[in-house]
Amino acid sequence: MAQKTVKDSSEKIIEPFRLFGNVYFIGTYAESSHIIDTGEGLIMIDTGRDNLGAILKGLETFGYSARDVKYIINSHWHGDHTASTREMAEMSGAKTLIGKDDYEKAKRYFDADILVSEGDTLTLGNTTVTFMGTPGHTKGTISLFFDSEDNGQVCRVGMFGGAGANTLAKGKFDYEGCREDYRKSVHRLLGEKVDVFIGNHSWNNMTYENSLILRETGENRFIDPTAWTKFLESCERKLDETIAKDAF
Repeated sequence: MAQKTVKDSSEKIIEPFRLFGNVYFIGTYAESSHIIDTGEGLIMIDTGRDNLGAILKGLETFGYSARDVKYIINSHWHGDHTASTREMAEMSGAKTLIGKDDYEKAKRYFDADILVSEGDTLTLGNTTVTFMGTPGHTKGTISLFFDSEDNGQVCRVGMFGGAGANTLAKGKFDYEGCREDYRKSVHRLLGEKVDVFIGNHSWNNMTYENSLILRETGENRFIDPTAWTKFLESCERKLDETIAKDAF
């Protein structure tokens, strides 16, 4: 299966690259997918709707195969993050995870093996991933944090598992009370220290632009303790703008 075709000038091809330490980006501009090499197998974060070709290319680029994937973490149930999960799990034999409150809706794409709750952890090899329940975008959205080391530098990596404001507009709610939950989730996440912010979508953390700088100059702009806070503050502004727009 070929990598997703560029349909317009706003969509860009992101070549697979090592983002930091044992973290690699193997997704597309539209649908982020990451892998963590734990030394005892891979943890994959999101599979996307049209990402299977990109995922397989990315694995091959770094000398891995589908069978190296031991777990697939799904940040929330929406198809642009999970529609390739069933096929990837069948190819790899990996166990699949999702937030417990997204389990039923995710069944249209895959049947999760492990349901994640607030404070749960997943340990494989040298990596322990800690989960935080961050409802709003969907009821069962999960965010995640883990440490990664690169040439003696240890950084805390974090992802907001559902930053989109599209489901916060009237008529598009994933569930009642989503706006209030979203704001609470953003405030909780602001209390977390994150050195390397990985995006749930590539535009969250300028994956495309920063990957080109990394490839061309060696400067790693993904290492930025301020990026996490700035992004979360922008998420709350988008929530406020959505609420204000719906008032008219």
